[in-house]
Amino acid sequence: MDISEILSPKFTEFDIGTPLSKVTGAFENQELDAVVVTDGDEYRGVVSRRQLASSSNQPSAKVGSQVQHVPTVDRTEDVREVARLMIGSDAKTLPVLDDDRVVGVVTADAVLEAVRPFLDAATVDDAYTAELVSATPETTIGKALNTLREAGIAHLPVVDGNALVGMLSLYDVIEFTTRGGNKSQGGSSGGSGRRGGGRQNRGGFGAREGDADRMLDLPIRNLMSDAVVTIERNAPLDEVVETMFDREISSLVVTADDSDEPVGIITKTDVIEALTWEREDRNAVQVFGLDLLEGMDYDDVSALIEEMTSKYGEMSVIKASIQLQEHKERSRGVPLVLARIRLVTDRGYFTADGEGFGATHALRLAANAVERQLLKGKTYGQSKKRSDADEQAPLYGWWLGG
Repeated sequence: MDISEILSPKFTEFDIGTPLSKVTGAFENQELDAVVVTDGDEYRGVVSRRQLASSSNQPSAKVGSQVQHVPTVDRTEDVREVARLMIGSDAKTLPVLDDDRVVGVVTADAVLEAVRPFLDAATVDDAYTAELVSATPETTIGKALNTLREAGIAHLPVVDGNALVGMLSLYDVIEFTTRGGNKSQGGSSGGSGRRGGGRQNRGGFGAREGDADRMLDLPIRNLMSDAVVTIERNAPLDEVVETMFDREISSLVVTADDSDEPVGIITKTDVIEALTWEREDRNAVQVFGLDLLEGMDYDDVSALIEEMTSKYGEMSVIKASIQLQEHKERSRGVPLVLARIRLVTDRGYFTADGEGFGATHALRLAANAVERQLLKGKTYGQSKKRSDADEQAPLYGWWLGG
C-alpha cells in the first residue's frame, strides 16, 4: 500500500522570514499539526505545533530559526516506510516532494485512517506505554509543564490516589500561560485542550491578571480536562483509532482489565509505531539513510549499537532505529548530517540526536548522547511488549506480502 491515495495536496506554507507570531496564529486551526517552511520555491523544513509549544520563542523571531529537518517522501512511498520515517524522525507530518517541490503532505492521521481496517489483529496490550507519567490535582502548572517537556510527552493524566480524575495536555498549559491576563475566566470546553483529553469543561481560576510566575504556581486541578477517555488492555487497536477519531483526541488512558485503575497510556504515535515492528526473523536494527555512511556498513552500525548497550549490564535490544538525514550545508565538501537514534530495550526507551559534518561523525555523536542517558538511567518510558510471531503474522501480512 502506498501513500498516493492518502496524501493531501493542501498544506500551510510560510517563507523562512515570516515572524513566529504569525506562524503560531496558524495553529489556532486545531487540525493543523505542522507547517511547511520554504525559501522562495525551495523547501527548507517544517515547524510543528508541538515544537513551538515545547520551546521558548520570541514572537519577533523568524520561522526559519525553528525549522525542523524531517524526511521527505514521494507520491508512491509505502505506508509502512512512512510509518518508520515518522517514528524515526518524531514527526507526524511529512512533506511529499516531486522534483524537489512540495506537492503535498502525508499525516499520521491519514496513515492511521488507511490502516485502521487491518489493526484488529493487534491489541492495546501489544502497543501501549506501560509506565504512566502522571500528576496530581495539586501539582502546579509550572511543575506539570516541566514534566511534559522533560519527558518529551504531550499528555499528562491526573491521578488522585488510584483514581483517574482528569487529563492535562501540553497545549492546555501553553494556551493558558500565553494568554496571560487577556481573559478573566479559566479553561473552557474548546481550544487546544481537545488534543489532550477531549472537549470537556474545565473550571475557572477567576481573574488571571498578574505575572507569569504567579500563573505557574497555580494548581492544575482547574486547568485539566475533567473527563478522560479510557480503554482496556484487551481492546483491539482499530477500536483505539476509531475512538480517537470520534472523540477528536490523540491519547487514551489504559486501565486494567478487571478494574478502573490506570496502568498506562496509548497515543497515536504508539499505534503508528506498531506498524513498524518487524517479524521475529527480521533485523532488530533498522537504518534509514545507510548510503550516507562513509566507512561503515550495516554490520558496523549493528556492532556500534551492541557495543553501546553492552556496557551497562544486562540489556536486551528490542529495536534500534537509526535515521540519517543530509542537509544542504557543507564544510570542505562534507555535508552536514542529522543522526537520530531511537533505542527500544527491555529497560526502557532511549533517544538522542547528533549533528555533524559527515554521517559517521553525526552517528557517533548521537551514540555518545544515548550512552550518557544509559549511564544516568534516564529513559523515555517503559518498553512495550511485542506479540509472538504467530500473533504478528495477521497484522503484518497485508504489507509484507505487498
